Amino acid sequence: MTRTEPAGTPLGDDFHLYDTTLRDGAQREGISYSVADKLAVARLLDELGVGFIEGGWPGALPKDTEFFAKAAAGELILKHAVLVAFGSTRKAGTTAAQDGQVRALLDAQAPVVTLVAKSDRRHIERALRVDVPEACAMVADTVSFLVGEGRRVFLDAEHFFDGYAYDSDTSLRVLDAAMTAGADLVVLCDTNGGQLPLGLAETVRTVSERTGFRLGIHCQDDTSCAVANSIAAVQAGATHVQCTANGYGERAGNADLFAVAGNLVTKLDMPVLPAGNAAELTRVSHALAEIANIAPDAHHAYVGGSAFAHKAGLHASAIKVDPLLYNHIDPALVGNDMRVLVTEMAGRASLELKGRELGVDLAGRPEALTSAVNKVKRLEAGGWSFEAADASLELLLRQEIEGPAEQPFTLESYRVVLDHHAGGEVVSEATVKVHVGGERVIATAEGNGPVHALDAALRKALTPHLSWLDRVELADYKVRILAGHPGTDAVTRVLIESSDGEREWTTVGVHGNIVEASWLALCDALVHKSLRI
Repeated sequence: MTRTEPAGTPLGDDFHLYDTTLRDGAQREGISYSVADKLAVARLLDELGVGFIEGGWPGALPKDTEFFAKAAAGELILKHAVLVAFGSTRKAGTTAAQDGQVRALLDAQAPVVTLVAKSDRRHIERALRVDVPEACAMVADTVSFLVGEGRRVFLDAEHFFDGYAYDSDTSLRVLDAAMTAGADLVVLCDTNGGQLPLGLAETVRTVSERTGFRLGIHCQDDTSCAVANSIAAVQAGATHVQCTANGYGERAGNADLFAVAGNLVTKLDMPVLPAGNAAELTRVSHALAEIANIAPDAHHAYVGGSAFAHKAGLHASAIKVDPLLYNHIDPALVGNDMRVLVTEMAGRASLELKGRELGVDLAGRPEALTSAVNKVKRLEAGGWSFEAADASLELLLRQEIEGPAEQPFTLESYRVVLDHHAGGEVVSEATVKVHVGGERVIATAEGNGPVHALDAALRKALTPHLSWLDRVELADYKVRILAGHPGTDAVTRVLIESSDGEREWTTVGVHGNIVEASWLALCDALVHKSLRI
């Protein structure tokens, strides 16, 4: 058997940061981890330095059984974390030694087992259809058997808070059955996610005082309080917190690992991760989102791209003096960065800071700065938005200082036509006429839409003259129709994200015609890339 305690964290076994992404997080709608995914997730969580990684339910789910088999075969080597197998207590009317599900927990070869048991008398009697003494016997027998087989055992007391409010004696009897049989700790679960911080903390405190047991906490996010409830439980005495990456989980999700860890480290000064590893929170959050195939939430606390983004001019003025005036922590502590958003709300300080971020020094150039501020506000009044289009904004700022950027090509004209064939097939065809490298070039290409065709034709014309263009790809394309003001027509705003395999950049185009808006964004993308050659 391998170690049963976390390694490399200052708090050691005194406090547990326990991750259940691979089981509870996987219950989120839209997530389906392969075994390879599960191994990759576990490695990232171990790199971060969590104390325990719940790998799944062996014996109940084939992928989880295979995951534990691969881990046991040496395909998962954990430096910090301890691997945990999750499962239920034995069934009624049998013994733990004879129960196939309990045997599967042993076969998983994980050094720690988390058992789930109902601790609400209504669930015991109506769902399990046994009486309370039998339910407690099921818990005690299973815990005792697993401990006797050399496993460290945690107990998830399912529906604890609702059950405690209904019949506290029954809920406490379940906890006592587990601890008396040798469980290391009991986890109080807000399974339905309906608790609020003050009431939950009071219950945790009371249970701790009445029992003296080591307590953990598991919170669902149905009231959007899972993180707050988890922190409140810690402050009330819990020393084991269960979370999932990015708050993944069924219904509204679970307590978010990155927000919980961020709060514990930066607000409560609890070193729950190895020294310096809090700076990995943002990277790991985004990497796990990629594996789950879910776009990272830009507004995610601590680790989101907008978590330290400032729009209003007053904020930016203060940040210019001292960034901590409007940041609750130094973003670098969690591996994030401060950003200044440039919109019509932005003033001179915002734009100067944003220019510095983009490598354009506007300090000491008051006329250029004033002109740029006025231009941004005028353009945004017409539907442009530079919040998510840093590359277009950089070109605008450089133009104020350096004049118009050198164009890699000059457009003579373009034309896009749509052919609807008899069989129902619709084909777009684009023709561009450009001047590049001292030549006049005409190119035609087809595409599955007008913008695709236009992009293909432009590439066909330019690639023989611009060797770097074949590395540039259109990574994302977003369109938004903006309603016009009274007496004006609606306009289309297009955002294009481009990539060269090493970096990404976003440009914007706005026009009454979607093709022209797309053309403007495409041109900015190529001009921006040409400045990096």
